[in-house]
Amino acid sequence: MSCEGESRQLQLLFSWGANSYGQLGLGSSNDELLPQPVTHFPDNKRVITCITGGGGHSAAVTDAGELYVCGQNKDGQLGLNHTDNVPHFSFCSALRSIRVSKVSCGWDFTLILTDNGQVLSCGSNAFSQLGIPQVKSCSVPEPVQTLHEKVTDVAAGLRHTLALTESGQIYQWGLGMASHAKRFSCGNPISPFFTAKEPCQIPGLANIRGKKVIAGSYHSVALTDLGELYVWGSNKHGQLLQKEPFGLQPQKIKSHFFLEEMIQSAWSGWTHLIAQTDCLWI
Repeated sequence: MSCEGESRQLQLLFSWGANSYGQLGLGSSNDELLPQPVTHFPDNKRVITCITGGGGHSAAVTDAGELYVCGQNKDGQLGLNHTDNVPHFSFCSALRSIRVSKVSCGWDFTLILTDNGQVLSCGSNAFSQLGIPQVKSCSVPEPVQTLHEKVTDVAAGLRHTLALTESGQIYQWGLGMASHAKRFSCGNPISPFFTAKEPCQIPGLANIRGKKVIAGSYHSVALTDLGELYVWGSNKHGQLLQKEPFGLQPQKIKSHFFLEEMIQSAWSGWTHLIAQTDCLWI
């Protein structure tokens, strides 16, 4: 029997690939060569609104603002107040009274953005990627205190972090890109944001308004409200569409690469980028 206006489409989650730490959420640590259904998550009362993976862990946010995590947890990156690996998607009870809007996973840490614009982080802080000074790691999500403006987007790289504020300003912290920057600086001082242990505003972007931040392993990207992409960091695989092997300052990608179209959204893997334009060509 069904009631008008109360029908709900069943959502299924599948996972496959490497599973050494239980990051597929299947209840085991066996690798899977074919897509396997993740049983009991989400249940028929919840819809996944955001899902992401890190070096060996996975995280998902539901339409109720709940955070579920699984996989590697040796640095507390699951935020469950312990360091045991978890083979099933498990509710992050430390955030029971907090509504989560987005989650982003780095190599061994996790960034959490709440509905009220606060950034929380947990996991390894070996490269200051948590933005919380004087801690080696956190097994419970802790707030990034020095972001005083409401945050609208976050992105985790391999060992660095980006945040976008309500006014469109872009911040970076974490030492993950520092050694690469020093290698290509020819002995000159590098910008402070490469070695920042707490949120540091990116120079050269003060006159643009950010719409989204994107992070790869050793590169960073900002999408502006004008549909332009600014990039910096490693260009080893040509992912930044620049001449230099490493971008020490943000540079705008020329629009002719995208047929002069505005960029609507963009995504990054560890060493590649994908962009979607506004125009639909037929």
